[in-house]
Amino acid sequence: MGKKPATGRKLSAEAGSTTDPAFGYRAMPGIADEMVDTQGQVRPVWQGFLSAINRMSEQELHDRFARADRYLRDAGVFYRAYGAQGSGERNWPISHIPVLIDEKEWQALEAGLIQRANVLEEVVADIYGENRLVRDGCLPPALVAANPEYLRPLVGIKPVGGHYLHFCSFEVGRGPDGNWWVLADRTQAPSGAGFALENRVATTRAFSDIYAETHVHRLASFFGAFRHTLQGGKHSAEDRIAVLTPGPANETYFEHAYIARYLGFMLLEGEDLTVFNDRVMVRTVAGLKPVSVLWRRLDASYADPLELNQHSHIGTPGLVEALRAGSVSIVNALGSGILETRALLAFMPTICRHLLGEDLLMPSIATWWCGQQAEREHVASNISKMVIGPAYSRLPFFDDDGQSVLGSTLRSSAKVSIADWLSTDGAKLVGQEAVTLSTTPAIVNGKLTPRPMSLRVFAARTHDGWEIMPGGFARIGSGDDVAAIAMQSGGRAADVWIVSDKPVERTTLLPAEENFTRNMPGSLPSRAADNLFWLGRYIERAEGALRILRAWNARFAESADPKQPLLANVSDYLAALDMDTAEAVPESLLRNIDSAVYSASNIRDRFSPDGWLALNDLAKTARRFHERVKPGDDATHAMTILLRKLAGFAGLVHENMYRFTGWRFLSIGRYLERGLHMTRLLGHMSGPEAPDGALDMLLEIGDNVMTHRRRYNVNTARLTVTDLLALDPLNPRSILFQLNEIRTEVEQLPNAFINGQMSPFYREAMRLHSGVAVMTPETMNGDVYRRLENEIERLSDILAQTYLG
Repeated sequence: MGKKPATGRKLSAEAGSTTDPAFGYRAMPGIADEMVDTQGQVRPVWQGFLSAINRMSEQELHDRFARADRYLRDAGVFYRAYGAQGSGERNWPISHIPVLIDEKEWQALEAGLIQRANVLEEVVADIYGENRLVRDGCLPPALVAANPEYLRPLVGIKPVGGHYLHFCSFEVGRGPDGNWWVLADRTQAPSGAGFALENRVATTRAFSDIYAETHVHRLASFFGAFRHTLQGGKHSAEDRIAVLTPGPANETYFEHAYIARYLGFMLLEGEDLTVFNDRVMVRTVAGLKPVSVLWRRLDASYADPLELNQHSHIGTPGLVEALRAGSVSIVNALGSGILETRALLAFMPTICRHLLGEDLLMPSIATWWCGQQAEREHVASNISKMVIGPAYSRLPFFDDDGQSVLGSTLRSSAKVSIADWLSTDGAKLVGQEAVTLSTTPAIVNGKLTPRPMSLRVFAARTHDGWEIMPGGFARIGSGDDVAAIAMQSGGRAADVWIVSDKPVERTTLLPAEENFTRNMPGSLPSRAADNLFWLGRYIERAEGALRILRAWNARFAESADPKQPLLANVSDYLAALDMDTAEAVPESLLRNIDSAVYSASNIRDRFSPDGWLALNDLAKTARRFHERVKPGDDATHAMTILLRKLAGFAGLVHENMYRFTGWRFLSIGRYLERGLHMTRLLGHMSGPEAPDGALDMLLEIGDNVMTHRRRYNVNTARLTVTDLLALDPLNPRSILFQLNEIRTEVEQLPNAFINGQMSPFYREAMRLHSGVAVMTPETMNGDVYRRLENEIERLSDILAQTYLG
């Protein structure tokens, strides 16, 4: 437990102020509702935590929060924010104080959500099946037929395994009376589960001592049970399980990559898949491989441009046909997004009684669909207590980006005309009762301050039925206005601790020792191989440019004359690479580094957090030097720093990356680019027309000055430099070394031999290596280097045709 220093001000609870309610909810004034019961007494579950943090000084609390923030930065946790200036990655906005809920109270909430998940399963099965709910008058036909989320091609298609829903989340809120409501159901492609895991890790970094003494339910068992269930959905041992993502531009892409890595699944985009003989196949470097379970994280209408949204560029043509054939299971089933329709909340009580013969254990926020006369009249006559919004919206009011109207904010003249509006557009509108949303403590300016809160709770279908994640995460408003709960509006996320009065089981995703098996690494999708290959090329291209620029700037610092023959010669070479020596850090160098970051961002599920952090640090440092550093001695020093950072990144990758197919493509990219780099340099700077000092500069760029002195008993000469930098098989900078390493890696690639014969790529790599291996320094000239450059580029093209198409 943290100990308060002798000096230091204690934290205090700050009373909130009532503001005009927004979007149907408003924060209660006073101390946070989550901390006290209906009698105003601090809930027992909060007492230990509040006592502990009240003993901490502001500085200690600041240091604890800094540990959590540092973890999130180092782990690269981000979400994508959208605004008028476009989209961009933002650090994950954690609210450091967790929300504490007693286990007994949580069990009641669990029961209500499990019942709700069962109801939703029955509803979606009926909508795409017999439509009994419409026939029996429990659901208006318009809410189905006119709903943009009603996907007609899916009607009559029964999912493999019989279930439409496998993973859901629920937006829930608590009222001042202590009761919970469901604010929204999320069944399309629920997000946040991965962020909940990272919230937990970050929060425990801040409060490790308190967490260790508190009986908080762990999250690993929830994910373990769901992973086990998905693995049971495979048709055969050869089938794959994959997370289907819209790609890096999605706001929660980090979570897609994190979940795939955490559970050991492939992360795929629509272009990675094809449908062959009614089976979903992933394009890998070893050919097409079957996928039988897809956990989709993109909206259903984009999943198949052939039968759904024809404008989609992120889907897989033929996916619906594969569903008809029963060859693939999709989590959740295509079309399940219709359950998120806001107007459906109005009919959930009736539907539950009709389907299960019982009342909802956890009510929805009071909702009226204005497509019926009685409901329209009720909403119009109670407009001051209502929020009116789109009936087909899939979002709660505080997420719908201002599409809803709060009745209490309307002028009298506007309230009079509301009946006409409802009469004209009633089928497209719903009214929902403006309710009070409870608050939870957050640290604001060093004080515990109440902020409005909603919980996102996750449910997963397992072999034993629905299981509720013991926690989830809370969305915390940045102010009293509940509209600020939304992440895009400045809201923050807090961990949720479900606290027991007795020790809880500590679970892990690792198998028991007696069940130990060594699984083979998964197949490498062609797109991932492409990104790894180009990551290697861009990193090596940046290193080559840095070495040339450092050598140029070191000499410029001595002479200050860019027209000096050697400097002019190298400037011409750099100009051919679109690099201007007038810039200490040329823009094209930044583009190479940014391209490396982009390639890495496309394979976040295969990239270590340490590697990602190092690569981003390199990019940020290069950008800073570009803005501040001038050519000459400062630029020389800056290039040295960038080379060290790049070497740190390369070292992390080299030491930590598993030596399987992905590693080979990354390595081949590096070897190929380094071979090209040295071939071009030697062709430009080792000929008879090269200016004085060119050979010494070549050795410096190749980091071979000391090696040359040891190996040759003569001064720098064209033949010795050629022998060392072009033909020495032991020199990691020589052309021959790169070709030898490429040949070695190619031997280990899938399909290197086809029916006992070398593949075209393997054959070309062998031919190129053999051709250089028999060369002598005397035979190397400008024509040979130009031909060799073209052949190495051609080798890259053959690799792409063989594995990356």
